Amino acid sequence: MINLRSGPPKIAGHDIEEQQLRLCGFSIYKLAVKETGRRHQGRERAMKRHLRTLAAVGALLVAASAPGGAFAQKSGGTLRIPHGDSPASMSTHEEATRSTATPMMGVFNNLVIFDQHVPQNTLSSIVPDLAVAWSWDEDKTALTFRVRQDVRWHDGRPFSPKDVKCTWDLLTSKSSEKLRVNPRKSWYRNLEEVTVDSDNEVTFHLKRPQPFFTALLASGASPVYPCHVSPAQMRQHPIGTGPFKFVEYKPNESIRLIRNPDYWKPRRPYLDGIEYTIIPNLSTRMLAFTAGKVDMTFPYGVSIPLLKEVKSQAPQAICETTVATGSRTLIVNHTTPPFDNPELRRAIVLALDRKPFIDILSEGQGKIGGVMLPPPEGVWGMPPEVLETLPGYASDVQKNRQEARTIMERARL
Repeated sequence: MINLRSGPPKIAGHDIEEQQLRLCGFSIYKLAVKETGRRHQGRERAMKRHLRTLAAVGALLVAASAPGGAFAQKSGGTLRIPHGDSPASMSTHEEATRSTATPMMGVFNNLVIFDQHVPQNTLSSIVPDLAVAWSWDEDKTALTFRVRQDVRWHDGRPFSPKDVKCTWDLLTSKSSEKLRVNPRKSWYRNLEEVTVDSDNEVTFHLKRPQPFFTALLASGASPVYPCHVSPAQMRQHPIGTGPFKFVEYKPNESIRLIRNPDYWKPRRPYLDGIEYTIIPNLSTRMLAFTAGKVDMTFPYGVSIPLLKEVKSQAPQAICETTVATGSRTLIVNHTTPPFDNPELRRAIVLALDRKPFIDILSEGQGKIGGVMLPPPEGVWGMPPEVLETLPGYASDVQKNRQEARTIMERARL
């Protein structure tokens, strides 16, 4: 697998952790937005646009308007973000991709989240959200959370541990209510049950130890849903506990959120709102960004060549790059001859020279890895010395190809 580098910008904007503008936790990238100025009135005036890059998965571009070289921390303003897809619904638990999860992260809270100020998601970077503390039992099969008691849903109803139980009963098909689609049901196949222990405690009971279970709960795709709101309503008008309230969704046009004035985190969020404009075409999104029509654009698709083009149109951009989880792979139908022959597939793997892919597609700024993102960016990535032992991954390309020829001759292919 070939992992390519892209150039994402650091955001001079609002504290994403505090606003719950969390990006998908099942990816490795995070936003770390610190501070931004209120958008100036009268956009007819020319303003300097400051671009910074963030080490992220793929390329992320951000532009924040300010009158000078520094960004003053002020409340207010609307963050304008282009969105690449028109989701089927607004229910995170019923949608498989980030198209729903990304805009809805500002509407909800998790029990726990990955610390948005730490550049890499790990078990040690998980911090409280609706939970204030958690602990495992001696057998590591019961995970108990103590939750906040000062939180209310956007409709004014109080949050309680019962909402946590309702959410995961829904996800494990133990509820009388049913999800229309349940793309992450397999995440919780090791979950036996969820019990409410008291007014402020809830316990997840596992069938067997699962050390990374908290990482699933910290994912951006693991928000807590309210017991009193049906799955049908959550598809159209979600109710959360997050810093932003859902206003409206116009398919193929926009998604709009406004500030939650009663948010349980003091003095948060800074922003008055967030507007997602749905722009499926990547080139159009880039043009909107360079023209100042949007304040930032998410990763995925901003390659090194495209990033150079953006920088040529916005020369004040300061960019960094990082290895992305996106990969370029050769996929064959292993059920169809001659590819149903494992020896032929092995020969194909041995014949590939992966480095030219990196040199061409990412101008030499990618990495060769296994299924997972390679280290050090990838926590679960295969170490180089182990990767070298896999067929086709050894650095001696000519030796690999000679082995491939031998296989082909032996099989008379």
